[in-house]
Amino acid sequence: MAGSRGLRAGIESREWGAGIGEQGLGVESREWGAGIERKEWGLVSEKVGGAEGTKLDDDFKEMEKKVDVTSKAVTEVLTRTIEYLQPNPASRAKLTMLNTMSKIRGQVKNPGYPQSEGLLGECMIRYGKELGEDSNFGDALLDAGESMKRLAEVKDSLDIEVKQNFIDPLQNLCDKDLKEIQHHLKKLEGRRLDFDYKKKRQGKIPDEELRQAMEKFEESKEVAETSMHNLLETDIEQVSQLSALVDAQLDYHRQAVQILDELAEKLKRRMREASSRPKREYKPKPRETYDFREPDQSNGGFSCNPTPKASASTSFRSDKPSRASVRSIREFPPSALLPVCPPLAAPPCCCCSLELLIPLC
Repeated sequence: MAGSRGLRAGIESREWGAGIGEQGLGVESREWGAGIERKEWGLVSEKVGGAEGTKLDDDFKEMEKKVDVTSKAVTEVLTRTIEYLQPNPASRAKLTMLNTMSKIRGQVKNPGYPQSEGLLGECMIRYGKELGEDSNFGDALLDAGESMKRLAEVKDSLDIEVKQNFIDPLQNLCDKDLKEIQHHLKKLEGRRLDFDYKKKRQGKIPDEELRQAMEKFEESKEVAETSMHNLLETDIEQVSQLSALVDAQLDYHRQAVQILDELAEKLKRRMREASSRPKREYKPKPRETYDFREPDQSNGGFSCNPTPKASASTSFRSDKPSRASVRSIREFPPSALLPVCPPLAAPPCCCCSLELLIPLC
């Protein structure tokens, strides 16, 4: 049932195509539609029916396999190289967006990738300035920050070298040569299916039509084979591009080693100078003590006096009260030491007729 519906749909589609052709789209559109139908029929016959199509020779298949591997290798190496140069995906996406906006606006100079060495150098310089010149750590941070900024500049040069001498040539290979080969192979596959379809209808179609299909197939095969051969024979160009990548890396690492050697020598010199300088001893300031005075003083009986320096023979703690404490207590009148309570009259004493004042507490 499903097969009859599919067959009916195919007949209707062919009738619809024939109707469109009769309405004035011309012979070319009818031939194009017929070609598409033959290709689809050939694919269905090979996939479902197990029909054998025209086979290509082993040399052709081997070249096609090598070209396919070359295409995959170039594509992935390009992606990994960009990740190696610009490891931060967020910064990479932002840079791509900014470059696109620059092209739209017609700006020649594009913003560069924020190198991690440069960001580290800016951080070190900022805190080195805050610590000041009298700080050993601050001076060392300034030295290290300047070196990191130099490393960022060298890394920018590496990016430019690799892009010009490695990434751009490989990208050009993908966009032109490999893309052209894929186009030829796709065209060859279409003509092969068309030729196989006409071979199966031999005797029902003119021999001239079959001969033309075979010639087109052979022509496409020769063009695809030539383009693949040229690519594989000139792969020394990819070797030279890979050599350019390694040379750029060597140059970067040589400059980086030189910068880091200079920084290491500066830091060692600072350590030697710091160890040869006498250490500054910490001298604490004398502490201030607070004495309570009589209320009639101008500051309300509260004064600050520096603590006298203790002699070597004097212990830190003493069991006897200090003279200042004794003196301050004696300066108060006896009445000030007693609690203030209203006096009550007591009954007269039997010995003397004096009244005792008994505090009520």
